[in-house]
Amino acid sequence: MNITFKDKVVLITGATSGIGKVSALAFADSGAKVVVSGRRESEGKAVVDEIKAAGGEATFIRADVAKESDVEALVAGTLAAYGRLDVAFNNAGVELSGNTTDVSEADYRRVFDINVWGVLNSMKHEIPALLKSGGGSIINTSSVAGHIGMAGASVYIASKHAVEGLTKSTALEVAKQGIRINAIAPGTIVTDMLDRFAGGVDSEGGKYLLSLNPTGRLGQPHEIAQPVLWLASDAASFVTGQSIIVDGALTVP
Repeated sequence: MNITFKDKVVLITGATSGIGKVSALAFADSGAKVVVSGRRESEGKAVVDEIKAAGGEATFIRADVAKESDVEALVAGTLAAYGRLDVAFNNAGVELSGNTTDVSEADYRRVFDINVWGVLNSMKHEIPALLKSGGGSIINTSSVAGHIGMAGASVYIASKHAVEGLTKSTALEVAKQGIRINAIAPGTIVTDMLDRFAGGVDSEGGKYLLSLNPTGRLGQPHEIAQPVLWLASDAASFVTGQSIIVDGALTVP
């Protein structure tokens, strides 16, 4: 199926690396005008340069999704740059490992401020912009962590369960307004976040995560980007309020 986003504007948070970066490149390759956003300006501008070098159109707008003023300015900047918003991929997130008894209040607030409030904050400002464009699609990055429990990562797990709830509830709120909202729930994907969480793919933690996967391998960012593009496209026009698990059968009972 040939998915095209010609004349569409796509906003991606957490787009400076990993799944967000690869998704930004894929959307641009499919014809979209892409707004690359994140906290790291040099990395974000490098993604824009890569898109432009391949003949695509993109701009970088720095934003911290935990700050409402930043997200408000991000959406306003998107409209100022391209005049509309058609797709938002709320991908910004942080990880945290550690047992419940070891978690500090600061740890909790950092994870929930970005992973939960960041998604809510983004949708709050994206929905009015999408309505002005006649509707559109929002995809929130959840995780297999939003579907299962896992020892040693309780706060991260809780934050992704919250993303699942926000996605489903908000999808129902706008279901009759031409906006579809879904979540993508990646399994173990080779990214910088995995390196931080597990200590690298060749570490004991990385080898343990690999041993859990029935396919015998870890996922790659492009294997998440492609389902995201499908969810954002008209090919998924009757799909909303869902969480699409892409995990190589990791969560199969």
